[in-house]
Amino acid sequence: MQERGLDRKLLRRIVGYLMPYKHWVILAFLLVLVASFLGPLRPWLIQKAIDNHIVPGELNGLHLIVIYLIGALVLEGSLNYINAYFTQWIGQQAIYDVRVRVYRHIQKQSLSFFDRTPIGRLITRTTSDVEALSDVLSAGLVLIMGDLFKLIFIAAFMFSLNWVLAIVTLAVMPLMLWVTMWFKRNVRSQYRETRKQVARLNSFLQEHVTGMRIVQLFGRENEEMQHFREINDLHRVAQLKTVFFHSLFWPAVDIIATTAIGLVLWGGGVSALIGGLTVGVLIAFVQYCRQFFEPIRNLSDQFNTLQAAMAGAERIFSILDHDYALSEVERPQLSEKLDGRIEFENVWFAYNNLDNGEPNWVLRDVSFTVPRGQNVAIVGATGSGKTTIISLLMRFYDIQKGRILLDGKDIRSYRLRFLRWRIGLVLQDVFLFSGSVTRNISLDHPEITIDQVRHAAQTIGADRFIERLPGGYDHDVRERGASLSHGQRQLLSFVRVLAHDPDVLVLDEATSSIDTETEHVIQRAMETLLEGRTSLVVAHRLSTVRNADLILVLHKGVLREQGTHEELLVARGLYRTLYELQYREQEMAPPRVLSTFTKII
Repeated sequence: MQERGLDRKLLRRIVGYLMPYKHWVILAFLLVLVASFLGPLRPWLIQKAIDNHIVPGELNGLHLIVIYLIGALVLEGSLNYINAYFTQWIGQQAIYDVRVRVYRHIQKQSLSFFDRTPIGRLITRTTSDVEALSDVLSAGLVLIMGDLFKLIFIAAFMFSLNWVLAIVTLAVMPLMLWVTMWFKRNVRSQYRETRKQVARLNSFLQEHVTGMRIVQLFGRENEEMQHFREINDLHRVAQLKTVFFHSLFWPAVDIIATTAIGLVLWGGGVSALIGGLTVGVLIAFVQYCRQFFEPIRNLSDQFNTLQAAMAGAERIFSILDHDYALSEVERPQLSEKLDGRIEFENVWFAYNNLDNGEPNWVLRDVSFTVPRGQNVAIVGATGSGKTTIISLLMRFYDIQKGRILLDGKDIRSYRLRFLRWRIGLVLQDVFLFSGSVTRNISLDHPEITIDQVRHAAQTIGADRFIERLPGGYDHDVRERGASLSHGQRQLLSFVRVLAHDPDVLVLDEATSSIDTETEHVIQRAMETLLEGRTSLVVAHRLSTVRNADLILVLHKGVLREQGTHEELLVARGLYRTLYELQYREQEMAPPRVLSTFTKII
């Protein structure tokens, strides 16, 4: 009972996506209703032609029945053609709406959602799981209603011709219902398992194709291939179990249908021999038997499709019903620009909890102030919380304790879109989309012109290498910027941020993975670009932050020291220890062979 209730609830939600097109659905239903009547009408006309005209030899009026037969056949075919296209159009509109809603919902989620959800699983939700609804929304529901009415029309015609043979035909229905219920119980759970294995397969492929360089670098092809075989085998087994139930169900339906026809031929034939039944009625009943089990087969097939849709819908709604989006205030702060003053007040933050339920604090009681227009560097060992501070400022996550202020106002009082528009972020790991250089810089923002893109590239010093690319600013960088070197991708990330003209600039170790000469080019441009802007720089190389107005030193989530480069060296604290250790490592390292700047750009 509980599962049937769940089915009805899911079905109502699925049907809800057809509500914007309800008038078109009603029209499609009327068309299929007329077509459902025309099919059972033909055996009735044949019976009239045989018993009233052919057997008695009365040809008058036979031509009219032939015309009616041809007309019914042509009209039914035309309606079926129109309805097939019409219902597909309705279904594709609904599927478009579903996919847009799922993708919009995913876009709104916080980064904590993506931290614990495999990307391949999300791809499955927006592609194959949504596609599983396609057949139901396109034609399934309308055809189910059409087949039900076709059964009613056929039963009505059969009882009007001979109620005894009608009962004989329907005598096999209890067996048919039992077989159908058996199929329903088994195939529903198996569809769930199949969808689960599809998601696992997609997740594995997405992750390992993206990380193929690491697989090949460490020679893990055979091990990962074995892992793939295991996942693929589970998917194959799940599919074969579904096929097993189908391979039993369809022959059972055919046997039951043939049994009904055999009973009609036996009972009707005996009755016809003794004169209790006309030849026309017997022929009509044989045709009705064939027609009667055709919609039953169709309903079973539609039920099969419905089960797949239910399994897909459960997984789609499991995403839509859990919202991890960051909350936004109803009345946000209205501003066109940020002044740039940043304050962290007693900030505590944890990504997750420990086994005992206590938060695993990444930042502990962190407080500092960045005045407008200052360049502040954040340094510390790996895992000290440097990047976390940047993520909290961008409000990728919400803090558990304390406050983060921008221009004296809590960052939660700003719209997320405004906040991230006015704070420019450059990451160490640059992501570029497939498409032109211009598109990767402007991100198709309508207010960023090609002249602004070119000006930003010239300011950074990236224009020389861009203009030498095939096609220049129209060059296709391919997926993840595969056609560019790492230094070139890093330069484009700076151009992208500067083209958007942010009020606050944030660099998360943005120059740690490029060679020294390219870093010098960027830093020379940054001296001009940072003027008048507040900037936060997460730095790995301490040599790059000597000129910072303020340096924050983090250690295990605690702000241990702050001051200028000279002040922190004189204090002989953690910063001096880190600086001397890094300076000693640089002295001991072998000479680094640098490529020339012209080779890079």
